[in-house]
Amino acid sequence: MSYHIKHIAVIRLSAMGDVAMTVPVILALVDQHPEVKITVVSRPFFKPIFAAIPNVHFFAVHTHHQHKGIIGLFRLYRDLKKLDIDLVADLHNVLRSKIIRKLFALSGKKVAFTDKGRAEKAALTRLKDKVFQPLVSMIERHLETFEALGFLVKMERPYFLEKEAIPIKAQQVLGEKNRKWIGIAPFAHYESKTYPLDLMKKVIDELAQNQSLKIILLGGGKEHAAVLERLVKGHENCFNFAGLISFEHELQLISNLDLMLSMDSGNAHLAAMFGVPTITLWGATHPFTGFAPYNQPLENSLVSDREKYPLLPTSIYGNKKVVGYEDAMRTISVESILKKINSFLV
Repeated sequence: MSYHIKHIAVIRLSAMGDVAMTVPVILALVDQHPEVKITVVSRPFFKPIFAAIPNVHFFAVHTHHQHKGIIGLFRLYRDLKKLDIDLVADLHNVLRSKIIRKLFALSGKKVAFTDKGRAEKAALTRLKDKVFQPLVSMIERHLETFEALGFLVKMERPYFLEKEAIPIKAQQVLGEKNRKWIGIAPFAHYESKTYPLDLMKKVIDELAQNQSLKIILLGGGKEHAAVLERLVKGHENCFNFAGLISFEHELQLISNLDLMLSMDSGNAHLAAMFGVPTITLWGATHPFTGFAPYNQPLENSLVSDREKYPLLPTSIYGNKKVVGYEDAMRTISVESILKKINSFLV
């Protein structure tokens, strides 16, 4: 490989968990190919995720403003072209990113895209003639994309973001870190991926009995604050951070957790990219889809009972409903969650 500096545009516009899953690959790439310059092309909200990675710049895509629609995509291409991009790694592979990479290809630039394995995912989630087997992880698929551009990237050791300083606002609420901090993110984008709140309350109530713990509830914003407030009520060692701090400060707080309990959602991937042990709960989806948090053992994924609900997984993202499967996550017992959490506390 020549040590001539090459500039790669890495496109991944959404969603939060998928964006977070690109981080270990990019960390490995810049470590093993320090001559490379990378510009991550994504939504402005995600900029703090990449702030601490060397040789990585961030280009914010405004899909609701100047980069909206076909004209906006041509404007995005023009804006990126000004950065002297040599190569394009499309880690999203949706219509928007396809148009951008095609325009770069027509201008003579080398491009590559992540094969999402849609056929295999359809076979895993279909209701008839299901093929129930683990699929290639998105991490591995992204590595193949960079290899197609000429960059062999090895993941022989884990790559994590460094732990960050605890934000002042969090220090004011939590005090000094003299106990174990457990983060709990009880929400997901779809109900089929969300553990029932009455059961989650039992988990929190039981954990709160352990005064050597501080339990930190994380949500999607102010809309979840009232719900989480009910979950922490009556427990002096439980804290509701929904809507309390910025996303940048939330990342800093997550990096200091001793353990994260999350749904199959973005918070699981945010914790994993810092190397925080992460327990995930799975309903309509399943870790076999290739979206398990990075470098977490399979036993950290607690799944719904496939003997009672044999059609699981029924969806990749949780957006498909199957009649009669509404209570699938109730088969993940409170006791099994507490047992898994306690195994990290001994």
